Amino acid sequence: MTGALLSFSASALAIRGLAVKFNIFEILSVRAGFGCVVLLAIVATRPGIWRELAPRRMGLHVMRNSVHFVGQYTWALAVTLLPLATVFALEFTMPMWVALLAVPLLGERMTTSRVGSIVLGFLGVVVIVRPGLASFQPAALLVLLAAFAFALSLIATKKLTHDIGTFAIIFWMNAMQLPMSLAGSDLLFVLRLDSNTLIPALGLGIAGLMSHYCLTNAFRAGDASLVVPIDFVRIPLIALIGWIFYGEALDAYVFAGAGLIVCGVLWNLHAESRRAPRPG
Repeated sequence: MTGALLSFSASALAIRGLAVKFNIFEILSVRAGFGCVVLLAIVATRPGIWRELAPRRMGLHVMRNSVHFVGQYTWALAVTLLPLATVFALEFTMPMWVALLAVPLLGERMTTSRVGSIVLGFLGVVVIVRPGLASFQPAALLVLLAAFAFALSLIATKKLTHDIGTFAIIFWMNAMQLPMSLAGSDLLFVLRLDSNTLIPALGLGIAGLMSHYCLTNAFRAGDASLVVPIDFVRIPLIALIGWIFYGEALDAYVFAGAGLIVCGVLWNLHAESRRAPRPG
């Protein structure tokens, strides 16, 4: 989880550094291109892994990666427009969207704890965004759209994991999102890389893969009731980073709203763990 926390924070910093010279499509091209190179290198050293990459359920892959790309784009754009703590706090509304979407898409039932999580998440968003006040930032809606897209992507991922491995899911994600990113890029944008942007570009590529790798292994190694609360450390961590590197104010409303969202997620997480059948 330490690796995941650092990777998410490094991604935000790298996007800020690259946005000076590149548009969002080009920034995402760096991330997907780096991922493709590394994953293909792994495949080259382990020929047997080709069997895992056999094209199966490609329609669901296309849907998942298209929606995920929308989430990546809006999230990265929000990072360039909003204080980092605001982006990370609103991103944690994703479990609220998952709880709502899981009912029609996965056939799951709506429980009291899920309703409470949604209500607290909504209240947290209102506290952070403060619609109708002079401090309202329309760009905050980008993060809510990103969280909604990530929730749809997560549900699609859950469907894929029934018969497709993690490596194949990540491989097809990068392979499909690279042409999506290049579609809005100047194909010669790599020639504009210089000493000031090369380090952020490498950082984004490495952090993009490491965040998936670390978070997946954290969930494999520990219960969700342990992993998810640690992930909430991202909010004060990125607030501190934003304050140190960009002089962003430590907004009490952001922390108050994030607290409501976190309480909702923890309430539902605790209730779900108690309902889950214990292994024999």
